[in-house]
Amino acid sequence: MDLFLLQVDSLSTASQISKSQSLWDVLVSGGVLMIPLGLLFVAAIYFFFERYIAISRASKLDNNFMQIIRDHIVSGNVTAARSFSKNNDNPVARIVDKGIQRIGKPMDAIEKSMENVGVLELYKLEKNLSIISIIARIAPLFGFLGTIIGMLALFRSIATSPEYTPNTIADGIYIKMITSATGLIIGILAYIGHSYLSAQINRVQNKMEIATAEFTDILQEPTR
Repeated sequence: MDLFLLQVDSLSTASQISKSQSLWDVLVSGGVLMIPLGLLFVAAIYFFFERYIAISRASKLDNNFMQIIRDHIVSGNVTAARSFSKNNDNPVARIVDKGIQRIGKPMDAIEKSMENVGVLELYKLEKNLSIISIIARIAPLFGFLGTIIGMLALFRSIATSPEYTPNTIADGIYIKMITSATGLIIGILAYIGHSYLSAQINRVQNKMEIATAEFTDILQEPTR
């Protein structure tokens, strides 16, 4: 009920809207549901950059990494290969390190161990990504909810007061559409951010799969 009354009170500011309004004034005039929308926007920005930094770090890999691993293993220097892989902090290096640890075991066991590490690394990369997806879905819903509550308040006020004119009604509708527009913008931005991060994760996943295939090929090469 308090939420409904707040929306009704916000109608009294409709006649004060002008072309000189700042963006902040427009957003504030949207009503109390702009608060959860603002929180959703902040959360989307935070988790996007948090994941972006983590994925960027994970995608960094020396172009000669697998060649160096190959040279060490083919020459029989497994210890050097293990040391080199452990000094690289990224998913590909950790997968290869697991494969090096399993050298001497059947090839199927080595591949399975590397695949298990790959699944775990992929899970780490996708951490919190679902939150961005949820925000992309619910932000427009919050916006529509704000518009519906506002429109209900507007029509209730029109029914109980003869003082409303077409101009004030139009201004009231304008105010209530702000939440829908804001929710849609947040949802679109969150969707774009989620799609971009998913594409970057797929690139890292491809690198992990390629490294696994290259490592198994290296193990089948004759030692020097």
